[in-house]
Amino acid sequence: MKYDLIIIGSGPGGYVAAIRASQLGIKVGVVEKSELGGVCLNWGCIPTKSLLKSAQVFEYTKHAEEYGVFIEGKVSADFSGMVERSREVANGMSKGIQFLFKKNKIDHLEGTAKLKDNKTVEVINSEGKSLTYTADHIILATGARSRELPNIKIDGEKIIGYRKAMTLKKQPKSMLVIGSGAIGSEFAYFYNSIGTEVILVEFLPNVVPLEDEEVSKQLERSFKKAGIKVLTNSSVEAVDTKGKNCKVTVKTKKGEEKFEVDMVLSAVGIAPNIENLGIEDLGIAVENGKIKVDEYYKSSVPNIYAIGDIVHGPALAHVASAEGIICVEKIAGKNPEPLDYGNIPACTYTNPEVASVGLSEKAAKEAGYEINVGKFPYSASGKASAAGHKDGFIKLIFDSKYGELLGAHMIGANVTEMIAEMVVARKLETTGHEIIKSVHPHPTMSEAIMEAAAAAYGEVIHI
Repeated sequence: MKYDLIIIGSGPGGYVAAIRASQLGIKVGVVEKSELGGVCLNWGCIPTKSLLKSAQVFEYTKHAEEYGVFIEGKVSADFSGMVERSREVANGMSKGIQFLFKKNKIDHLEGTAKLKDNKTVEVINSEGKSLTYTADHIILATGARSRELPNIKIDGEKIIGYRKAMTLKKQPKSMLVIGSGAIGSEFAYFYNSIGTEVILVEFLPNVVPLEDEEVSKQLERSFKKAGIKVLTNSSVEAVDTKGKNCKVTVKTKKGEEKFEVDMVLSAVGIAPNIENLGIEDLGIAVENGKIKVDEYYKSSVPNIYAIGDIVHGPALAHVASAEGIICVEKIAGKNPEPLDYGNIPACTYTNPEVASVGLSEKAAKEAGYEINVGKFPYSASGKASAAGHKDGFIKLIFDSKYGELLGAHMIGANVTEMIAEMVVARKLETTGHEIIKSVHPHPTMSEAIMEAAAAAYGEVIHI
């Protein structure tokens, strides 16, 4: 069968690109070997947020008396029920993508794809049957998987990756998490909140190491207050899985420490899925393990494009979606604006939440900017106090010369919802004083943004 466009992979890059292409009158086929929606909808972004919501509700019950609510009898976490709910949420979202494919007349080509040439794709379906499709354009959107440390191989039983961590049959009594990026930190929070003893090991000096240092320090304090043992500047040297438990050797700042835990979760990043696609045979250029593309996601081979986790840039669902839209709009003959990778929001859904966009304070100084920095603590926010979430702050960084918003760094309740304001502000080149003069509703957490901007200019009211 002949298509205008074939997309390999139906994650947030692939399915969004397919829908936008269909809107532009392009005939699309999407190759997907399993559930529509990819890892994000089925095994990542969505089901993890379901688990985290369950953990949050459970935490509320543990502190109900602080809100004047008394619960009779013991409240317990039903781990299997939480997992079941997360799977139901994921399945519902995947069915939603099926509906959108049908609505937009997009064909789901079930199976595993391999490039035969720059306009031909071979698809092997679940029955082993080979089908061949042609297209004027092909987009690779195959995503990524858990990366393994050379000395710590994931066995799916005692040493697990993120996918297994959300479908365990039984809640572990203890767990050691390797890596404190978004995935590691979120699972550390989830399991700790429902009663698992958690040790979080980070090789770099700070947890969530890509965030502003002050945010990282605050999250580490919050984690420790919640009972998570945090080891930074540390590395897991070995895991002995013989016997009932895992015997873990960790090299720390103070020397070697040994821990015995039920399970080890490896959350040390992701590896792009570029194997077995046929890219080597076509001579598609790869750089540092990812496909090399231009600003419109064209590869080195005509008619072949790549987006998402398999190209350079932040490995985030919303980045893949934005790349997919830009790519198909260019294919359709439009003139889309290239993606500004300096204005991509990052979110970590722990408690407290973390969100950021733009330059950190350290990066702004290293870039040579003279800066004004404003901070506003959640402890001074009326809404945060009323909600019982006083941990956290908003930190804004401005260029002293022009007032440009260089970066926004947030930790606290609801900040993953609030960061979009800062993305729009940066997109529109909003200045600090324009933020100060934009009236924010009271009482809200978002008032802290206005107050942080005011603090940068010595105009803050409530601290």
